[in-house]
Amino acid sequence: MASATSSTVDTTAGGVGIHLPDTARDLVKILVTGPFGVGKTTLIGSVSEIRPLHTEERLTEASAQVDDLAGVRDKSTTTVAIDFGRISLPGGIVLYLFGTPGQERFRSLWHDIAHGALGALVLVDARRIDASFDVLGLVEESGLPYAVAFNTFPDAPRHHTPEQLRAALDLEPTTPMVTCDAREADSSIDALLALVQHLIDRPAEHR
Repeated sequence: MASATSSTVDTTAGGVGIHLPDTARDLVKILVTGPFGVGKTTLIGSVSEIRPLHTEERLTEASAQVDDLAGVRDKSTTTVAIDFGRISLPGGIVLYLFGTPGQERFRSLWHDIAHGALGALVLVDARRIDASFDVLGLVEESGLPYAVAFNTFPDAPRHHTPEQLRAALDLEPTTPMVTCDAREADSSIDALLALVQHLIDRPAEHR
């Protein structure tokens, strides 16, 4: 695989058509994961070159009893199966993006979706870092290499240093940690590229 900058990626929906480009060489399954309400659906929608698949349903009074809405009170829908999108990178790399539900009750589904993935992009909300612990645990249990991207919500705290954030998540020094705005294609692609570069840089015996 080869790295690329976001400026060289066509993110126009349907920009390369629904069919794979003739230059496609490496087809890579990537998880986009994180806790409930962190922006997974938004990120996949912002970068996908095909019309993304979403399986969202409205939150109900019953789900309010099990889904922690702290920090996401305005959220009215939730992913109940997967989000799916695709993005082609220079060098023939094609990323298939699978967004996972963020709630504990979807744990068994998470393992099914993770099967065959080469890595994961874990989205984190700096307003509720502790909500990411369970998902990070799942990723680490699976053995998937991953990168962490802090989604920049408007009211997210700005006073934490990168070192404090890394320590709060107990990240290894080699785990990439970036910030992104899941609504913006270039910003989201940069986060995905951090993960791709991490996969490229891993020792051959760990690939």
